[in-house]
Amino acid sequence: MARSLARELGSRGITANVVSPGFVVTDMTDQLPEELVKSYQQQIPLGRLAQTSEIAAVVRFLASQEAGYVTGAVIPVDGGLGMGH
Repeated sequence: MARSLARELGSRGITANVVSPGFVVTDMTDQLPEELVKSYQQQIPLGRLAQTSEIAAVVRFLASQEAGYVTGAVIPVDGGLGMGH
């Protein structure tokens, strides 16, 4: 979808990107059993869940002028989980 939007809207100076977060420390993930969280952490190369501030930092960058030439991208913020191992 981001790529289609990037092609359609790029000529108007509009960028379209996707942030794809992995497991994030939230009220919802706090309800998960500790054993399940440990199991997920063992699968994540960085060995931990993300903080909301780490997801927000990527969104903030994409919304900034510094990312003005980034479009059609899918940016995983998942600690390496999606690399496929």
